Amino acid sequence: MTKYVGSIDQGTTSTRFIIFDRRGEIISVDQKEHEQIYPKPGWVEHDPAEIWRNTQSVIAGALKKKGLTTANLVSVGITNQRETAVLWNRKTGAAVHNAVVWMDTRTDQLVAKFAKEGGQDRLRAKTGLPLATYFSGLKLRWLLDNVPGAQKAAEAGDLLFGNLDTWLVWNLTGGTQGGLHLTDVTNASRTQLMNLETLDWETDILNLFDIPRACLPQIRSSSEVYGKCTGVLADVPVAGILGDQQAALFGQACLQPGEAKNTYGTGCFMLMNTGEKPFHSTAGLVTTLGYKLGDNKPVYALEGSIAIAGALVQWLRDNLNLVKTAPEIESLANTVKDNGDVYFVPAFSGLYAPHWKESARGVIAGLTRFANKGHIARAALEATAYQTREVLDAMTKDSGVQIKELRTDGGMVVNELLMQFQSDILNVPVVRPKVIETTALGSAYAAGLATGYWNSTKDISDNWGVDKRWHPMMKEEQRSKLFSAWNKAVTRSLDWAV
Repeated sequence: MTKYVGSIDQGTTSTRFIIFDRRGEIISVDQKEHEQIYPKPGWVEHDPAEIWRNTQSVIAGALKKKGLTTANLVSVGITNQRETAVLWNRKTGAAVHNAVVWMDTRTDQLVAKFAKEGGQDRLRAKTGLPLATYFSGLKLRWLLDNVPGAQKAAEAGDLLFGNLDTWLVWNLTGGTQGGLHLTDVTNASRTQLMNLETLDWETDILNLFDIPRACLPQIRSSSEVYGKCTGVLADVPVAGILGDQQAALFGQACLQPGEAKNTYGTGCFMLMNTGEKPFHSTAGLVTTLGYKLGDNKPVYALEGSIAIAGALVQWLRDNLNLVKTAPEIESLANTVKDNGDVYFVPAFSGLYAPHWKESARGVIAGLTRFANKGHIARAALEATAYQTREVLDAMTKDSGVQIKELRTDGGMVVNELLMQFQSDILNVPVVRPKVIETTALGSAYAAGLATGYWNSTKDISDNWGVDKRWHPMMKEEQRSKLFSAWNKAVTRSLDWAV
């Protein structure tokens, strides 16, 4: 019987189950979108029950497509949208509130409160993170404040907290019938509650935020056998967990210090492997766990997080009906030879790295009667490339490392116009791998390494291969002019919300 490894890829807009072979190639995949819930401006929610139903559905769907059963799976890994907070009842298995999504800004007053008392960077030394609406610890604080009786129930251990990885593991391993309540170091590092050095919940921060330790999951490595699944994956070991961006770093074989990748998804996330010691940023990046394999030392990373990338294309499609499908954006952008001096700063939920400005809001700058929908489409694509340039500049400043190439992955890398412009504005080659689903692949590798399907990380490096490489073609004068205008547009977006 041929054996494979499965990966649950629980993303911001959809959930997928992908089955990989030893070469890291996709055997089968099934996918389902879930509802995006917007109760108020700046608020974004998901229904955890819908996500769990979809997860079971795509697992069954991917197996059925190729006539496989759970007996074909050596193990399964999980990768997930990070910082999205779920709080649920241990006894009933029901979430007490919709999941509060990573890009949600409802905790802005809590951020302001704690920043006022000690500055935005008061927790950076221990957590690697600035105070921001992005991270899930303050989302938990909001849930405990706003769900009647939640604080008391959490203190009693009757309510359980986690990012989406924790929610899925608990349900996969039995739920109310003995489900495992755990997370891995990469997801724990995104709560702003974990100490980067000890890899444990930091008592001083729990006390500061008044977070009951009883509701928090156990922190484990990214690659080990946690337990066996029940239900749709009965008896398959769940053996790998990586937050989505760390999973992409791992799946891209960025295993040596200085190697970097950029994932173009709903948001855009660049990570650089910095080795076995946390590297604290002074240029607006965050320090995070890269991965931890079993008992090995943890590997750290610098990260630049961009809130809106592919989500801007979705917005143009769904809110403005500028295109009918997301891929049409490239054709529309190609109807014009340049951006017509139009710049789109998509600060829909503030600006993340390297600015960390909660009060920024989206702007389209440089409009004249000459501008048309082609220019807006092009400006939307270019916005992702400019934001990536900002992050790369910060990464170079922090690390002193000049990146030789940028490895890319995620849904937007099929957009050739964007990839060429990205190379032009960075002035380095941009590389697309043969397997662009590196997020799912990374968690599959973590699970497969823990169960002997792959022998070592050398297998990961050997599997990685180039599909296409773009080289910069833009003159420096033009590059500087465009990026200067982008920076001017960014200043127009600042301090809009008060």
